[in-house]
Amino acid sequence: MKILGFIIQKEFKQIFRNKGMLPIIFVMPFIQLLILSNAATFDIKNIKFSYIDNDHSTYSRELISKFEASKYFHVITDFPSEKKAKLAMLNGDVNVILEIPKYFERDLQKEKYANLSVTINAIDGASAGVENVYVNQIIQNFNKNIQVELFQPSNSNIASVDILTIPSFWYNKTLNYKTYMVPGILVLLVTMITLFLSGMNIVREKEIGTLEQINVTPIKKSQFIVGKLFPFWVLGLSILTVGLIIAKVIFNVPIVGNLMLMYLYTSIYILVILGIGLFISNFTETQQQAMFISWFFMVIFILMSGLFTPIESMPNWAQRITDFNPIKYFVEVMRMVMLKGSGFIDILPQVLKTVLFALIMNGLAVWSYKKTT
Repeated sequence: MKILGFIIQKEFKQIFRNKGMLPIIFVMPFIQLLILSNAATFDIKNIKFSYIDNDHSTYSRELISKFEASKYFHVITDFPSEKKAKLAMLNGDVNVILEIPKYFERDLQKEKYANLSVTINAIDGASAGVENVYVNQIIQNFNKNIQVELFQPSNSNIASVDILTIPSFWYNKTLNYKTYMVPGILVLLVTMITLFLSGMNIVREKEIGTLEQINVTPIKKSQFIVGKLFPFWVLGLSILTVGLIIAKVIFNVPIVGNLMLMYLYTSIYILVILGIGLFISNFTETQQQAMFISWFFMVIFILMSGLFTPIESMPNWAQRITDFNPIKYFVEVMRMVMLKGSGFIDILPQVLKTVLFALIMNGLAVWSYKKTT
C-alpha cells in the first residue's frame, strides 16, 4: 500500500504540473456543460413564417393574427403571389408559407368548408414535423372558434357538452428540455474527460521515455495500473460533483433520487471507461493516436446511447448493438435517478451490466499491458 500511495501521489503531482492538461480537466467540461445545455435543444422556435392572403377578410386577418401571437413563429412578411413566396423559401428566407385562398370567409360562412395551403421547408425532416404540428394546432384552435361562431344552437335550452382534458406531466412538469438534456450532457463530459485523459496520460509516459524506467523497477503491474488510473477515477467523480451543482443551481434541474446511489453507479461506470482508456493506450505510441482512436469510439458510443435520439427509433439491428454500449446505461441511470427518483432495485439491470463491462474491459487492459524487466 505504501508503494501504491507513492505512485498515486506522483500521478496527482504530474497531472497538476501539466499546464496543458489542467484546462481540459477544470475549464472545458463546465464551459461545455453551460453551452451545450443551452444549444442542444429540441424546441423549435423563431420559425420564419410568411403568408399569402388572397382573401383580405376578417377571418383571414384573424387567422394570421394567431400566428403573430404565437411564441414559436416569427412572421417575416406577406407575399403578393405564390411564386415570390416559393422563391423566398428557396433562398432560405422563409420556413413556412401559409396561403389563404380567395373567398375563404365566404366559403366558411356558406359552405361551412374551406381549404388552406401550407408549404413547409422539409430539408430537416424532424424540424418540419414539429413545425407542422405547431401550424395544425393554431389552425385547429382557429377552427374551433369559428365553429362556435357559425354553428350556434337554435334552441338555447339545449345544454352543450364540453369535454375538458387536463394533462399531467410527470418527471418534467414544466416541459423544459434542459431537464432532459443536462443529465445526458453531464454523462458525456464525465466519459470524455476520463477516457481521453487516462489514455493520453499513459501514452505520454511512452513518449517522454519514463514508462521504460518504471517498467524496470520492482513495482508490480497491478500497483502501476491502479496508481495510474486512480487519480482519474477521483477526477471523474469530482467532475460529476461540480456538474450536479451547476445543474441544480444554474439550470434548476431536479435531483429527486439518492445522490449516493448516483455516485455508486458512477464509480463503477468510470472503471469501465478507465479500462477502455488503458486498453487503447496499450496499442498506441503517441498521444495523437490515442486521441484519434478514443474519439472514433466515443462518437459511435454517443450517437447510439440515446442521448440525442431515442433508441426506440433506431433499426432493430442498431438497438441490439446499443446493448453493448456502456454510455447507454449511464444515460438511463442518470435520468432515472435524477428525474424519477429510482432506487437501487430499479437500476439493478444497468448496474449488473456495467459491472460486467468493467470486469471485461479492465481484464483485457491488464492482460494487454506488458511490463518488461
